[in-house]
Amino acid sequence: MSLEPLFQQIELSEWVDIPQGWLQGRTIFGGLVAGMLIQKAIVTIADPEKKLLSCSVTLAGPVEQNKARLTAEILRQGKSVTTIEVRLWQNDAVQSILIASFGKQRESNIQVALEPQAPDFPSIEQANIVPKYLPFPECVKNFQLAWTEGHYPMSASKQPDFAGWCRFDPAEHAHRKMNTADLLTLMDVWPPGVLSMFRKPAPASTLTWHMTFIHSIECDLNDWFKYKVVTDHAAHGYATEHAYLWDAQNRLIAIARQTVTVFA
Repeated sequence: MSLEPLFQQIELSEWVDIPQGWLQGRTIFGGLVAGMLIQKAIVTIADPEKKLLSCSVTLAGPVEQNKARLTAEILRQGKSVTTIEVRLWQNDAVQSILIASFGKQRESNIQVALEPQAPDFPSIEQANIVPKYLPFPECVKNFQLAWTEGHYPMSASKQPDFAGWCRFDPAEHAHRKMNTADLLTLMDVWPPGVLSMFRKPAPASTLTWHMTFIHSIECDLNDWFKYKVVTDHAAHGYATEHAYLWDAQNRLIAIARQTVTVFA
């Protein structure tokens, strides 16, 4: 289940073997797909001074537990910002697309700090980590989740949304410095906010996912993060939501906006 061998493959070859342990139903977990795409972008740009500013992922088709081909094209390379497109191919078709912008930091007189403050969760020692025996998708076993607000998926809740602690499970992933691809993989482990309203299992999947990065990642792989999702609108089989991820020091790391297809 380790991500390091996969990320090393991406650095060395267009073709990669997707590891076992990452299924979400019959397809590969979308967070892992996003992590693969951004890793391909990072190794293609190969400029450590340019940090990820934002990225958009479209999960156009199902990614299978099989070989996949990753291709990258730099759309524009400026002095400060580089924009890149990465595609994941299987069965001679594009299954996922990422467009990302990387930029160098510059001196600026414009500074605004109005980002939402981290919620005041109970300590992780007081929280209840989701047991592994619950019928969550296979990919969730790579992580530890602890709900602090809201309800589990398929709880028939009258309201959507939830919040809680999350991290890579140390029993599955060895301690090391966290990178950008790890972060994208982690942030997608939470289900859509509307799933708590489901009365019984039904399909729901990410269609588009946009991420903006605020503060730099200064964490280890097994560190805890805070997460909160807010559903803006849901009707006619689609939901729109936004979510926040803070590190354990309450620094806002990323903001996500997601469009979800709902079959309930």
